[in-house]
Amino acid sequence: MKKDGSFHWAWIILGTCFVNLFINYSIRLGYGVILPEMIRSLNFSRTSGGSIYNAYLFSYIVLTPIAGFLTDKLGARRVIACCSLILGIGVLLMARASTLWEACVFYSIVGAGAAGMWTPLVTVVQRWFAPNRRGFALGIMSTGYGLGFAAMGAVFPWIVHHFNWRYAWYFLGAGALAMTAVNAFLLRSDPEESGQHPWGEHGSNPSGPLKKAPPKKPALWFHIVKNRSFWLIGLSYFSISYSLYGITTFMVDFAKSQMGLPLEKASLLATIHGVSQVAGVLTILPLSDRIGRRNTIALSNGFITIALTGLLFAKTPMTLYLIVGLLAVFYGATFPVYGASAGDYFPKEVLGTVIGAWTPFYGIGAILSHWATGLLRDRTGVYDQAFMLTAMMAGTAFVLILFLRKTFPGQEAGKD
Repeated sequence: MKKDGSFHWAWIILGTCFVNLFINYSIRLGYGVILPEMIRSLNFSRTSGGSIYNAYLFSYIVLTPIAGFLTDKLGARRVIACCSLILGIGVLLMARASTLWEACVFYSIVGAGAAGMWTPLVTVVQRWFAPNRRGFALGIMSTGYGLGFAAMGAVFPWIVHHFNWRYAWYFLGAGALAMTAVNAFLLRSDPEESGQHPWGEHGSNPSGPLKKAPPKKPALWFHIVKNRSFWLIGLSYFSISYSLYGITTFMVDFAKSQMGLPLEKASLLATIHGVSQVAGVLTILPLSDRIGRRNTIALSNGFITIALTGLLFAKTPMTLYLIVGLLAVFYGATFPVYGASAGDYFPKEVLGTVIGAWTPFYGIGAILSHWATGLLRDRTGVYDQAFMLTAMMAGTAFVLILFLRKTFPGQEAGKD
């Protein structure tokens, strides 16, 4: 590829990351679509279903900080290619699971591979796009997980009708393995190493001469963890993760078992959720370039709180569809905008480390949500109390972010 200014490799990076995200979130969020058939076939309880997902999350949150650190040290291409291989192997094994123990072990392997399918992707995209274009770029990339979820909601009933739930894992595993070679061939870890400026940088020519980059400063954990903003964002991330996973993982089962909808109509929730996510990331994330990441997170968390509260009063399928659609608009923007906030408050040399360090907050919130939601549903026979708790946690995430200062001392928001 000639660097003549007519084409920028940032778009290849963005497209590759989009496909990675599409496959990864078809696997991660698609679990909630596969769950009702899987637990019926294997005679698992909802608590067991939540435990399988928690095995995934446990390995994910343990390894993601390491993946973020290695992204800063070794480059995103190596980390992402290696993790896509592990992801594909784990998903293929999931298709062979027949006991709770096997499902937990195999899905934990999937979680290990997924450790390289978010933090390194967000990091490499932020490095290839200028600060005032990051929300725009992450919005395009993040349509991948909304479309992945929507595709699972539309395709899974067809798979069950013609094959069985195991084939969903076979198809997804093959896709993840195929991306291993694509990632190794197309990804570039840093624009400066490729002789280019980040796309959208004012007054820069992508093929123009580059100044020699200063030596990268080491990622000092002490400087990161003593930062008040790091903890406020992390705790808010924990709370919103709890609230979102409590509904997303179990909403198809809620519609099928509590509202009495057939599988096709219950699975339609995943399609509505995924399509609405796309609408959200294409509007809310670019908006964050204008109003700031802090204000965008507060706006999003506020609407999520309203939607989850409204879910408690949903009595008809149409009402449920509308509320899930509203929730998903802001769900889609949640995770990338939290990741993008790292670029507003920390230097680019430590983006992978910071985003990776926030992942345990996210993962612990999701793990607790799965256990609490599954346990409350098994003991009470309904999801009402569990969903009430998710609404309260969303409100907590909204309040916490209000205490975040607009800028980090010594660094203007949105600048490296």
